[in-house]
Amino acid sequence: MKKITIAIDGFSSCGKSTMAKELAHQIGYIYIDSGAMYRAVTLYCIENNIIHDGKIDTDKLKEHINDIHISFKLNEQTGKPETYLNGKNVEDRIRTMEISSMVSPVSAIDFVRTALVAQQQEMGKAKGIVMDGRDIGTTVFPDAELKIFVTATPEIRAQRRYNELHEKGENADYEDILSNVIERDYIDQNRKVSPLKKADDALLLDNSNLTHEQQNKWLLEQFHRACETKE
Repeated sequence: MKKITIAIDGFSSCGKSTMAKELAHQIGYIYIDSGAMYRAVTLYCIENNIIHDGKIDTDKLKEHINDIHISFKLNEQTGKPETYLNGKNVEDRIRTMEISSMVSPVSAIDFVRTALVAQQQEMGKAKGIVMDGRDIGTTVFPDAELKIFVTATPEIRAQRRYNELHEKGENADYEDILSNVIERDYIDQNRKVSPLKKADDALLLDNSNLTHEQQNKWLLEQFHRACETKE
């Protein structure tokens, strides 16, 4: 069976990364978390004083953009890929609310997107990959054989994010998270470079009321259908 490229786009906290990871594992594909790449750039900005009081020093970031190297390595114990920033494992550090509050403004910067899209396209040349993000089906892989656009209500997404942070033992406020979700939606959909939008040929998946099993079953069905079409 010929390998294809699978692009999964959608709003924040829709569970895109989880579904993409599980689908990739199930079908033997490589998973690439593009959102983690933008989170890693945001972490770099915070650690290198490129972000001050919520404002991004774009000139300084532009000077450093070529010094930011992001890669993914498989955790042998969990079987899941983890994010590395310049050789250091930052998987847990990029999932905090501090990063969530700044990742959309950072990812809206044109030269940041240009740099990371180039890295992503290089990763996907061999096909047999599942990549999730905001502009995978529209900008990174417009010719992907299978495109899925995921959505859910802001309230449900905020609750999912709250539960995730709570399980990690982090202090979290639901109303703050909901506000962050809504703000990120607006920024993602209204940025000038590669705004979040559904590709014309993408399949819409509203998982607001779907169980984990229902969602995975649907995804696998779409994968097999896309492969049959490819053949």
